[in-house]
Amino acid sequence: MTKFWILVTQLYKQKIKAKSFIFSVLLYVAIVSGVMFWSDIKAALFSEEPLKIAMINDTKQDFKEVFQSNSDVKFSFPSDDQTKIEKQVKTEKLDAAVYLTDKDNKLNAVIATFKPLEFNDQTNLSSKIQYAGKIYSVQQLNLSAEQATQIVESQTPIDMKNLNTKKDNGKSEDEKAAGIGTSILVGSIVYSIVISFLSIITTDVASEKGSRVLEVLLASVKPSTHFLAKITGTYLLAFTQVAILLVVQILLLLTVDGGSKWRKVVDVVDHLSMSYVFYTLAYLLLSIFLFLVMGALFGSLVSKVEEAGQAMMPVMFIGVAGFYVLMSGLYSPDTMLVKVFSFIPFTTVMVMPLRMGATDLSPTEPLIALIVLIVTVVVLFYVSFSFYKRSVLTYSSGGVIQKIKTVLKVTT
Repeated sequence: MTKFWILVTQLYKQKIKAKSFIFSVLLYVAIVSGVMFWSDIKAALFSEEPLKIAMINDTKQDFKEVFQSNSDVKFSFPSDDQTKIEKQVKTEKLDAAVYLTDKDNKLNAVIATFKPLEFNDQTNLSSKIQYAGKIYSVQQLNLSAEQATQIVESQTPIDMKNLNTKKDNGKSEDEKAAGIGTSILVGSIVYSIVISFLSIITTDVASEKGSRVLEVLLASVKPSTHFLAKITGTYLLAFTQVAILLVVQILLLLTVDGGSKWRKVVDVVDHLSMSYVFYTLAYLLLSIFLFLVMGALFGSLVSKVEEAGQAMMPVMFIGVAGFYVLMSGLYSPDTMLVKVFSFIPFTTVMVMPLRMGATDLSPTEPLIALIVLIVTVVVLFYVSFSFYKRSVLTYSSGGVIQKIKTVLKVTT
């Protein structure tokens, strides 16, 4: 046991001080922070003048309440003639001019620009014009502006009633949205771990084997001890990276904008059930261990570090496939593809949280997926544990399948 912890400590200290690990942590922190705080970063670094749009209203309806200026766009309602307005657009004093007219008792709009608007600006302007068109159509019924606005903005409250007394009521839209957001976060974490830490443990074992250092090391340490130490040390390294990422993000959420974003995160977490949190954490911890076991096994199969990339390719494809199924299921979480991949042990962690959060599935399905994942981890661990002892000092050429055949032939 002493030799085991010496190996774990040595691996952990070596990797956590490595420039590659520090750089990867900083990179992940920068990417996640950039995504979460993009609006603040954009406002600080890319402060632009608001879009200047002139609204020429030739109808009897007053649209000033609809087209209100903000930090992104500034609306004006000039009374100048069309020639003068278009001259200002051509000289870029105005970014666009919108002509509102009546056509068959419907609002008609023409957007005049000299330089095309950006996609987001054009989309936002079009949505405002569509909203104004609805108000204009309602106004033809001789209603007041307040009545027209009330009709257009009215929303019908919808409650779900489940007549099946054996099942719980269906999830609300907020609960499903929180589940989808959390599943994206978990899927991204697993995907990054598959890419980085699978590579770390595979290349580390392959490097020791290729440089013959492993032969000297295994003279005093059992292969089983070395196998467990590699997995434990890399697992702790992965846990450290995830912990650092979470701590930094929590601190940023608590400090930026007076903690307004943190309150939004708390609101999302409040919509997650305890069973969802339990299953998601269980899937995450077990799946990280599963991929690391496979990484150690593939590292023992290759004869030199240059072959590590080829050995990792099958697992990399599995991780990529699971991530793409997750992305494709964000808008259609009930498809057969999503259902099948939610029970595959290597992709359960990415897909099953999506189904749990975005659909009303049976309580037994997450449990079945968890049992299948546990059985797979146990079986694969013992298979890899046994195979590692036989393959770690075996040198052969060819692909992964050929290496496995060689190991079985030589050691049996």
